[in-house]
Amino acid sequence: MFHYIKGPLTLLGPSFAVVEAGGVGFHLTVSANTHDAISPAAAKCETVKLFTYLAVREDAMELFGFATKAELDMYELLVTVSGVGPKVAIAILSSFTPEKFALAVCTDDRKAIARANGVGPKLAARIILELRDKMMATDDFPTLDSAASASPSAPAARGGKLGEAQEALQVLGYSRSEVLNVLHTIDTAAMEVEDIIRTALKKLMR
Repeated sequence: MFHYIKGPLTLLGPSFAVVEAGGVGFHLTVSANTHDAISPAAAKCETVKLFTYLAVREDAMELFGFATKAELDMYELLVTVSGVGPKVAIAILSSFTPEKFALAVCTDDRKAIARANGVGPKLAARIILELRDKMMATDDFPTLDSAASASPSAPAARGGKLGEAQEALQVLGYSRSEVLNVLHTIDTAAMEVEDIIRTALKKLMR
């Protein structure tokens, strides 16, 4: 129904945002990652652009907002999994960026996924079972190298270092699955791209 909403951010709560568009204040449920991305705009009521998903149930309709197209794409993928409803999908995307979630799925890290609110071990295993092959077989879904489609309100692309490292390693001849499996084992938070590549190569060459 709506692809995105763009307008002044008039109100921001822990899990929601109100964006004014055409004289209407749209209440959107947001993930923690989207909240963090648009929070600088809240103080001055600055314009933001949120990609949207309308969840329709028998008793209610709820509009969800995402700071990036990558997060929306991952959300739409998540809600296709049996047992993952709109709230659980948002909880997962509050715990992971789309890139980090794709990495957890592709490397079978069910423990990490199970830590998201409302998930648990059984649902984490089902998520991986239903999504892993899709993510490994195609580039259509957000992964490390799909740095979030930029929006005016978003900070520098998250996962950019990992995306660059992944691309460089694949250029060197390593498969996507090999690279993802190795990058998952590296704590890259304080590392530069060159250091990530160097560390990954050491692991790949063993």
